[in-house]
Amino acid sequence: MATAAASRYAKAVFELATEEGRVEEWRRQLTEIRNVMTDPEVAAVLVNPTIPATRRMELLASARFLDPEATNLARMLVEAGRVEQASGILDEYEQLADEAAGRVRATVTTAVELATDDRDRLASQLSKRLGKEVRLTAEVDRQILGGLKLQYGDHLIDVSLATRLQQLRRRLADAS
Repeated sequence: MATAAASRYAKAVFELATEEGRVEEWRRQLTEIRNVMTDPEVAAVLVNPTIPATRRMELLASARFLDPEATNLARMLVEAGRVEQASGILDEYEQLADEAAGRVRATVTTAVELATDDRDRLASQLSKRLGKEVRLTAEVDRQILGGLKLQYGDHLIDVSLATRLQQLRRRLADAS
């Protein structure tokens, strides 16, 4: 979950990107910023107060893959001591972009990897049910034993075998 600060940054960038018609370009730029700032070696330099701020800013300026506006955002994050917020900013930005485009992000968790056909069918069925495009991410968690967990927005559908067994244990314990 992103912090309030990450949400504010993401909202400001999204408003700018929308005004400029550059929503996808800004998503790519934020992804690059996140990649740079989550690199352990780079992050160690960016947050190190013993390294002069001008040297840390030069490191960011040398990132040729960032446009000037994205470089300024990266500098602001370093100056404000918010390097660790880069991932949260990207997550919040993508959520805003999805909402604006009428998309929903969903995650399906299964005990074994889903076949591409099954994943596509699940995404299609969920899209029909919600009336929106669904971007489905598949994860594997062997501890659920079987079935699946489907999460989208604030909704969680848990029809996993592990949950069913836990419910059965509770009922048996209550009955005795």
